[in-house]
Amino acid sequence: MACSCGFYAWSIPAVGPNKFREIGKTNFTRIVPMPNTHKWSIEHDHTLVSIPLKKDNHSPELGSFTDDFYNEHAQKLKEVKHVFSKLGEDAMESMMMIDAIERLGIDHHFEEEIEAVLQKQYMKSSIHGDCDEDLYEVALRFRLLRQDGYTVPADVLNNFKNKEGKFKQNLREDIRGLMGLYEASQLSIGEDILEEAGNFSSLLLNACLQHFDHHQAAVVKNTLEHPHHKSLARFMTKNFLTDFQGTNGWINALQELAKIDFNMVKSVHQKEMLQISKWWKDLGLTEELKFARDQPLKWYMWPMAIIPDPRLSEQRIELTKPISLIYIIDDIFDVGGTLDELTLFTEAVNRWDLSAFKELPEYMKKCFKTLDDITNEISTKVHKEHKWNPVGSLRKAWASLCNAFLVEAKWFASGHVPKAEEYLKNGAVSSGVHVVLVHLFFLLGHGITKENVDLVDDFPGIISSTATILRLWDDLGSAKVNANHMQDENQDGHDGSYVECYLKEHRGSSVENARQIVAHMISDMWKRLNKECLSPNPFSTSFTKGSLNIARMVPLMYSYDDQQCLPGLEEHMKSLLLENLPYRNTQKINE
Repeated sequence: MACSCGFYAWSIPAVGPNKFREIGKTNFTRIVPMPNTHKWSIEHDHTLVSIPLKKDNHSPELGSFTDDFYNEHAQKLKEVKHVFSKLGEDAMESMMMIDAIERLGIDHHFEEEIEAVLQKQYMKSSIHGDCDEDLYEVALRFRLLRQDGYTVPADVLNNFKNKEGKFKQNLREDIRGLMGLYEASQLSIGEDILEEAGNFSSLLLNACLQHFDHHQAAVVKNTLEHPHHKSLARFMTKNFLTDFQGTNGWINALQELAKIDFNMVKSVHQKEMLQISKWWKDLGLTEELKFARDQPLKWYMWPMAIIPDPRLSEQRIELTKPISLIYIIDDIFDVGGTLDELTLFTEAVNRWDLSAFKELPEYMKKCFKTLDDITNEISTKVHKEHKWNPVGSLRKAWASLCNAFLVEAKWFASGHVPKAEEYLKNGAVSSGVHVVLVHLFFLLGHGITKENVDLVDDFPGIISSTATILRLWDDLGSAKVNANHMQDENQDGHDGSYVECYLKEHRGSSVENARQIVAHMISDMWKRLNKECLSPNPFSTSFTKGSLNIARMVPLMYSYDDQQCLPGLEEHMKSLLLENLPYRNTQKINE
């Protein structure tokens, strides 16, 4: 097979996410993170060690910078904006620059410029159709518009099919176009043509890997494994930035801006982590619940990775609090309490009655008191900022989570393995996604009306599809871990996963076949999530992109290796919190 090396003029791994556009009217807007999920069996504690962040010897305050540094940042930003404006009528260059900006995670600086370009491209494709003959340009335009919420038809790709309705074979020579086509296929809402596009492009790109040099192969492989739409930003590790190559006049200026921005954002994240660590230590839950996980850094990774905009510091800190309690309550149901105690605990949460905890162990009393305090604190802040008291909705979400945990605890205690569909319906709730997105909705403060509150309380599709993705990904990871453990220890037992439920329901099926079924279901859930985000709904752009970003974070949180560790998550954490990028005017901050 002939394989041309027609790569991007600049080539970078496809790992950047969208950023939110709506900062809101106040300084207390939007958040998004995600918790761990409940398993019927006692899980191994895959500890992500909390790495201490120390002050360096060059600065009186963690992550401080000189005035020259901030001036340099402002100057670089001005330069890039000027270059962006000069691209003018060059649609291809403008879209390539938008793609690079979004991949680098600095699009919050260019919201108006990006919107102006995309609006122009949308009008062009709506009025004149997309008759361009360049596959990469058509695919890039389609992807940028659809991932930004524009309704664009997938039939723009029909121009690249032959009379028999198949993609033209001469496209195999256009590697850059095939990569763009594969990226575009990830925005599918179920269209056959995008399914064909994904299969066609991935088949040809995989076949060509052996013909590429090391760098080219790495870029293509990264695109196949981490398509832009379904991946979380690696947010400018050193390797990410050095992968920029080519002659485009704006690349150098963009690189320098990205390096400065990375160090500034890292400084913000370090300060937040210190605040969260202090909050968690002062809370004292680890003293009362010695069996529970003690992983504030891991929990903070959710909001840090999902909403990296440095302007959203307060939101990241606030959302870490309910996330931590989802993990802790999960551990109470997994290892802490007897079934009778868990039943009483759930009943008390449903009534939200402190007096109902009198007969329960001290650690349960402490946990509920903390849950009550955090719920009231967040409700007070939301009411102050957005004139709506969400306490009823937040309590209802926590009650639903505990009810789902209790169902699973009863299944485990009785040895009952439910039907796969029954398991998944309950498992989507026990994932904790609903609790997080209910908090997100109110903290954003966008479109709070009685009708919209009722909708978000009722587990709508935009939430349930994200929750199902998390549940199935978690089950794939835990099923692999438990299968390896049982094989190593020569043990039998059930892992409390969709895979186990499926195997019991479909006698004769193999574990590998069940895992393939789950992978296919995850793909279908992504299409449903795409459709929910593109369809008319009352939710803000920040909320819908928040749901997407939760799904993007999931693979990092649940891709265990054979040692039951999360190497991808640890690498991501180190790159965001511990690594500096060299820049001549940067005052060195904590290593």
